[in-house]
Amino acid sequence: MPIKLLERKSAILNNRTFRYIVNGLVAAAAHFLVLTLNLEVFGWSSAGLANLVASMVGISVSFLGSRYFVFSESEETLTKQISRFFLLYIVIALFHGLLMHWWVDVLALNYAIGFVVTMVVQVILSYWGNKILVFKI
Repeated sequence: MPIKLLERKSAILNNRTFRYIVNGLVAAAAHFLVLTLNLEVFGWSSAGLANLVASMVGISVSFLGSRYFVFSESEETLTKQISRFFLLYIVIALFHGLLMHWWVDVLALNYAIGFVVTMVVQVILSYWGNKILVFKI
C-alpha cells in the first residue's frame, strides 16, 4: 500500500496543471502578503502603489515558479523566457481590462461576476501562453 501511495503522490506532482495551480496560489499568496505588509506594517498611504509593488512581487514569484516548478523541462534561455513572460502578462492584463470594461461598462453587468469570468479567462490564457510561447513545452 505505501508504494501505491508514493506512486499516486508522484503522479500528482508530475501533473503540470496541478503544479500550475499550486504555483498560482503561491504567487497570489506572495502578492497578498506584500500588499498587507505594505499597508498594515509599513503604513503606506496609497493602496494603489502598495498593490503595484505587491503585484510585481507576485508576478516575479509566478515567473520563478513557472520556470523552475511548472515548466522546468523548458530549454529556452532565461532572457527569452523573462521577456516573453512579461510581454504575455502585459497583453493578458490589457485583455483583462478590456473584458472588464466590456462586461461592466458596456453591458452593465455585475463587476464581481465579471471579475471571476475574466480571471478564469486570464488563468487559461496564462497557462497556454506560458506553455506555448514562453517556455515552449
